[in-house]
Amino acid sequence: MFDNLSVKFSSIMKSLSGKGKITEKNIRDAVEEIKISLLDADVNLRVVRRFINSTLEEALGEKVLLSVDPGQQFTKIVYDKMVALLGGDDQALRLKGKDTTSVILMMGLQGSGKTTTASKLALKLTREEGRKVMLVAADLVRPAAVTQLEVLGEKVGVRVFTLPGEKDPVKVAREAVSTARHELYDTVIIDTSGRMHLDESMMKEISDVAKAVNPDETLFVADAMTGQNAVTIAQEFEEKVGITGVVLSKFDSDTRGGAALSLKSVVGKPLKFIGTGEKPEDLEIFHPDRIAQRILGMGDVVSLVEKAQQVYDQEEAEKLARKMQKNTFDLQDYLDQLESMNKMGSIDKLIEMIPGAKGNISEDDIDMKEFERQKAIIRSMTKFERSNYRIIGPSRRKRIAKGSGTSVADVNRLLKTFEKQKLMLKKLMNNKKLQAQMLKNFS
Repeated sequence: MFDNLSVKFSSIMKSLSGKGKITEKNIRDAVEEIKISLLDADVNLRVVRRFINSTLEEALGEKVLLSVDPGQQFTKIVYDKMVALLGGDDQALRLKGKDTTSVILMMGLQGSGKTTTASKLALKLTREEGRKVMLVAADLVRPAAVTQLEVLGEKVGVRVFTLPGEKDPVKVAREAVSTARHELYDTVIIDTSGRMHLDESMMKEISDVAKAVNPDETLFVADAMTGQNAVTIAQEFEEKVGITGVVLSKFDSDTRGGAALSLKSVVGKPLKFIGTGEKPEDLEIFHPDRIAQRILGMGDVVSLVEKAQQVYDQEEAEKLARKMQKNTFDLQDYLDQLESMNKMGSIDKLIEMIPGAKGNISEDDIDMKEFERQKAIIRSMTKFERSNYRIIGPSRRKRIAKGSGTSVADVNRLLKTFEKQKLMLKKLMNNKKLQAQMLKNFS
């Protein structure tokens, strides 16, 4: 996401950082580059003009030109403007307490990812907020839409409400909400019908459903890869039906990001969630400040830590720390760490979150095939060999290589890598000053 924009912005900020003095020309040149970068990213022209004029007005003041660190001050201004452009503060869902029933209405064009997003949102609310969720199949137009939602609902472990044979989506929605209240569901997510393009009958149908169930949230789902078209369609839905927020699906595939950067300014509604992959759990809250940090090449340590917390069990982490302190970290522990890396997401997403990594580290710099080879090698070892790698002599290495489909040289390389890691960990655990410095950096 924002791949090209992030590289360009990082380069612009880097050109001014560290300078003891910058001139008015330096600022104007930098702002001009920012303008070109935003236009290349397919950001709405009027949005770009407002962003550039506002940035230039503030950056040309004494606060920057006479600052002790003018480059840093300029970066701070651009960052603040970018956060505001993306929507300012996080926009949480406005749901009622769990003692009553909240209704979320999903809408969007056919193919936008609306049905899939509904199931992802159901999973997120169930897992992270402990809500009791019911999905409602009110898309009675698209063939197999009901079946698709039933399959997705089963996959995420959420009940799907259907009324077989019913042709009126208003009746389905109304009956679903009534059932949810009677059976003490605190959240209802209604999947409505879409079309291949904007359609008056579709708008009326969704509007009728909205009037019947009085939703707490009306979320418009758009394909991020459609760029400014997504913004235009969002405007239509806001005018005809009314929306409380936007969800951009396929956000991980949108390298430009024009829709995300234009939505709040053009439509006046916040971007609340982004779809970051095909897995059921690949739906993230949209944090304007964190996205702004990624665009400017600052990384996103908070999101990185949150992902790690989702993957690493605290008890297991403490157990691993104790093994490191006692220098009993073994090959099984190493395999567990490699497996956990996969759960945190793709390498390109993790690189985006590491400060200074974007533009300097690429997927090509990290040999994922080597990680897979290492996992295959360790899996071909016995439990005893994993716990005591020193017993792995020539004959064992030959057997392990054959069992993992690798070579003896690959096995030797893994064991050398592991030995170096153990030595590094031992030095770290014995160096209290270094440990304190690391904690300081990540606090």
